[in-house]
Amino acid sequence: MCMTLTSASWAPASTAASSVPDPPADASGGLCAIHQPNLFPRLSTLAKLFSADYWIVLDDVQFARRDYQHRARLAALDDSSRQQWLTLPTHLPHGRPTLISQARLVDPRRSRRTIQLLVRQYYGRSRYWGAVAEVLDALDDSDRVADLARTSTTALLSALGWSGKVQGSTAIPTRQGRSERLADLAAATGSTHYLCGTGGLRYLDAAPFDTHGIPVLPFHTPVDDPLWRWARRCSSLWALSKIGPDALADQLTAQREAHHPGAHA
Repeated sequence: MCMTLTSASWAPASTAASSVPDPPADASGGLCAIHQPNLFPRLSTLAKLFSADYWIVLDDVQFARRDYQHRARLAALDDSSRQQWLTLPTHLPHGRPTLISQARLVDPRRSRRTIQLLVRQYYGRSRYWGAVAEVLDALDDSDRVADLARTSTTALLSALGWSGKVQGSTAIPTRQGRSERLADLAAATGSTHYLCGTGGLRYLDAAPFDTHGIPVLPFHTPVDDPLWRWARRCSSLWALSKIGPDALADQLTAQREAHHPGAHA
């Protein structure tokens, strides 16, 4: 059921950063999600990306050690409340101001070995281990934390049949304000709507999106289902190992349909 992920690319425009960039001629619309690259992302994050037609990878913002770019929380297969961090030692060449795209793995070979061993320890007994192993096999040899995190996410999305487009944020000209920047990134895809998670809703200003004519759709995941109990904390590797790619794809498809603009009409 795997589908090939495609990558949209646009050349940087000559538009001044203080003006509102126009969408490129090849933008094809749909729902847009903007999110930093996360290592084996949480189920809530994966569900939001799966619901979108575009994922803009926000990799040119400051790296945060307490975030999820270089680490993932693994939940035990038979007891999801038993959890452990998978953390990859990371070097920040410019100290705290280092951007996500600039962060480097201290020891790429050792990091990949740690991933293989710890993920197998947690999920090797799953009947769906083959799907998990395929995700691990897709990881590249880059020493960039952003590359590893992005690949881990696209491999999961591909395993679930997502056919959307992925685009890095660096090449897209935007204004400087936080919400203005997100709105300009969404407009660069020609998006009809912007999917915003619960964290982003706390600070997002919808006015710049209104300027582009892009409604903001709040994205929430279920709270009364055991599968989603730890959705905002634990890696989606647990859900993939627990119910398998077909059942998980069905779950995420239901979330996509629930958040489709037509569902709110």
